[in-house]
Amino acid sequence: MRSPHTASVLPPPATSFALVVAVLAVSSSAPLIAFAAAPALAVAFWRNGLAAVVLTPVALLTRRTEVRGVLRRREGFLCVLAGLTLAAHFATWMPSVQLGSVATATALVATQPVWQGLIAAAQGRRPSTAGWIGITLAVAGAAWATGADLGVSTQAVFADILALLGAMAAAVYTALGERARATLSTTTYTWICYGTCAIVLLAVCLAGGVQLRGYDGQTWAAILAIVAGAQLLGHSMFNYALQHTSATTVSVLILLEVPGAALLAWAWLGQTPRWESLPGLALLLLGVVVVIVGAARSSRVLPSPADASLAP
Repeated sequence: MRSPHTASVLPPPATSFALVVAVLAVSSSAPLIAFAAAPALAVAFWRNGLAAVVLTPVALLTRRTEVRGVLRRREGFLCVLAGLTLAAHFATWMPSVQLGSVATATALVATQPVWQGLIAAAQGRRPSTAGWIGITLAVAGAAWATGADLGVSTQAVFADILALLGAMAAAVYTALGERARATLSTTTYTWICYGTCAIVLLAVCLAGGVQLRGYDGQTWAAILAIVAGAQLLGHSMFNYALQHTSATTVSVLILLEVPGAALLAWAWLGQTPRWESLPGLALLLLGVVVVIVGAARSSRVLPSPADASLAP
């Protein structure tokens, strides 16, 4: 288990493998959401609700003692908070994709590492110069690759604000997960987090009259694929990695979803990438490399989570 007092360098092989699997899995999310003929909030509810159902027997059979104990400890509160911020992320970013431009929404949510770096700085863990350079390059590359173009209509501006709020919520969610995962297993953390998120999204869907059933077979197949891939493999593997590497590094690696989703959309949905976006993809990858190399060279001692304050 990673000590919260020591900065991580290059992640161990198991963590590196988990991060590769996670990036590949979350890359399937956007194409599947585009394919599914269901409201974005409904898809968000089902992906978390079904994931929590799948994890329930595993959590209760293999982590019963930990589950009982965590609900009375500070880590349990962090898990619930993480679930609330995950719900906020899904409830803002996913509708922004439908209300405005997919390219703009993707670029704005890709600002997550910026907010992650600010949170780390507020916790007394200021990113290195290389880290800030890498973050800047990666976010700029994501914006270039997705062809971000801020809309001028009221609906487009509202969609842009939702996407930006989604990036902030994702950063807080990842930071909370880093704190909780210092002592909790992946199973216990994700079960409580996904369950909380599903309950919140269900309440939002019911209050807003969002259709939760009556979809065709292809839509249900897409939702199940999102649950198995983006949720159980993607988010869960990122949560596992948070025990061995920093939230800032993880948030930058999540940017690899941009080229991954573009390639899947090209191969599956026939959405040919624009050639002018390729330099942006290269810039994004360069930024990720800079962040990872910067983290590998850093050996700074970090403050204990008990002494650090989270500034969401």
